[in-house]
Amino acid sequence: MSKTVVITNQKGGVGKTSTASAIISGLAEKGYKTLAIDLDPQGNLGFCLGAEIDNSPTVYELMKGTVSIDKIIQNNHGIDIIPSNILLSGAELEFSQIGREYLLKKGIAPIVDQYDYIIIDTPPALNILTVNAYTATDNLIIPMVPEILSLLGISQLSETIALVKNIYNPKIEVLGILLNKYDKRRLLTKDVEEMAEIIAKELNTKVFETKIRSSVAVAEAPAHGESIYQYAPRATSTKDYRNFVEELISEKGMKLDGKEKQ
Repeated sequence: MSKTVVITNQKGGVGKTSTASAIISGLAEKGYKTLAIDLDPQGNLGFCLGAEIDNSPTVYELMKGTVSIDKIIQNNHGIDIIPSNILLSGAELEFSQIGREYLLKKGIAPIVDQYDYIIIDTPPALNILTVNAYTATDNLIIPMVPEILSLLGISQLSETIALVKNIYNPKIEVLGILLNKYDKRRLLTKDVEEMAEIIAKELNTKVFETKIRSSVAVAEAPAHGESIYQYAPRATSTKDYRNFVEELISEKGMKLDGKEKQ
């Protein structure tokens, strides 16, 4: 049975899509069969992974039920991708029917068992798309940067998680908080890190041991059509993301029964 992970934070600029892309590419590199789902109308995850996002059916059609999932999934460099585009931006108004919180879960139900891992990138907002992602997963990763405003975003996010847990998906848990753009030399970093630990306890989770250091390679790789591992294999952030993928798959709830890859 596949393990599904949602990358989430209502605040933009915290490295959500970069994190999702790095996790997906890292898992695929290790030989795991991986599905990427872009649930952000900006379509950045699909772009990073080399998907066609403008002239092909996307997660929008999947959630509407107008196109079968086998015609929506794209493949690039061994990674299966369900892309997104701007059509999804009207989801809050368009998806108004009873049961709209389960549209994504229902849409991917026919194929979930075909994958080892499913990684979902979400928009920087707490809306029906975010709720759909939470309903379709048991695991959340919250990226943040060492800034005070990033911490405020997480505290507000906890209310949405509690709502989904109480009504739609009682199994949902936060795997951990991932610190991005990490620079231990900055005085503020230490203060924010300590505050993140406090918030993690409130969410009944932890701050991951791996921290992702700043690197221009993270921003440059998508423009070259490559994963960070291909584009800058020796960059500090690349090494950090490799370590994070190892930490992630070693988590108790993320191990695949009877299946080990290298």
